[in-house]
This record gives sequence, structure tokens and C-alpha cells, in this order.
Amino acid sequence: MNKDYFVHESSYIDEPCEIGKGTKIWHFSHVMQNAKIGENCNIGQNVVISPNVVIGNNVKIQNNVSVYTGVICEDDVFLGPSCVFTNVINPRAFIERKNEYKKTIVKKGASVGANATIVCGHNIGSYAFVGAGAVVTKDVPDYALVIGTPAKVVGYVCKCGNKLEKTNNIYKCSICSKEYIFANENLIPRE
Repeated sequence: MNKDYFVHESSYIDEPCEIGKGTKIWHFSHVMQNAKIGENCNIGQNVVISPNVVIGNNVKIQNNVSVYTGVICEDDVFLGPSCVFTNVINPRAFIERKNEYKKTIVKKGASVGANATIVCGHNIGSYAFVGAGAVVTKDVPDYALVIGTPAKVVGYVCKCGNKLEKTNNIYKCSICSKEYIFANENLIPRE
């Protein structure tokens, strides 16, 4: 059977699962049953995609990331090296809590920096940027830049990833000149 995706010979793919056209899965990775991976994704080495995880199109997952059951990554998401997802609030080795998994959604275009931790049940907004080493303990708004432990909003970023500059309630990108405003407590592109 001719596959339209690439899997390195050192990786394991459990069946059934879905892997989209053009996706590449590199060394020592494991895709588990019922995972769904979109088209043109790049899955780095030593990555685990747990059962029932959904990965959109054009997602880049760097080395040493475990994407646990309950996580959904929409299109164009970037997961930095060794970032961490959790899926249970109060884990104990001696108590089975698989029926208590909390859902986490990483929305379209968001980036999670190296070694950041996303506590389950908290969503990352569209085009948001979680700084390296941050610990996310609440939802991150669209376009927000969060850093620290716990992660706090310290600014906003453009769709292109550049930090926005604020002048008279208008946020502007110095790289691509795109402008944003707040409407209904959300940062949105200015028409």
C-alpha cells in the first residue's frame, strides 16, 4: 500500500488512526489508536500522540512533546520543544481517572514555546503566543502574549507573530502593518 505521508522506520503507528497527506512523522515517535492528524503536519522526534487526540492541518510539533488525550490542536499550531500538556487536575498513581480527562483546545495559529506547561481544561486562543517556560493556568485570549509562572498577559501579537505596539487603543504590527482593536473584550483585526 502506497502512503501519502512519511513515517520514519523507528516510529510506531497504532491502528486505527488517521494521518493526512504530506504529513511527516520523525524518529522514535508514537501515534496511538484513534488519533487524527491533518495534512502537511511535521511531527518531530520522540513525540507521543495519545488516543483520540485531534491535530489539524499544517501543525508543527517539535521534539519531545506528548500530546495527551483531551487535547485538540487546530490548524497552523506550533508546539515548541518539550512543551507539556496535562489531562487530569489531580492525578494519583493509585486512582484511575481516565473518565476525568479535561479538554484543552489550542486554537488556530497559536504558538506554545519550549518547555511551557498547559494545565488541562484551559484553552489557548487563536494566534496567541505562550512564551517559553510559561505555566498556563487559565484560558489565554486570542492574540495574547503570555509569559511567566503562572502565565500572565504582557501584550498582544500579530497573526505574523510580532509583538503589537499600542497607540490610542489601536494595536499595530511594525512588521506587516496589520492593525487590531478591542471589540467585545476580544482583540480583532481592524477592517
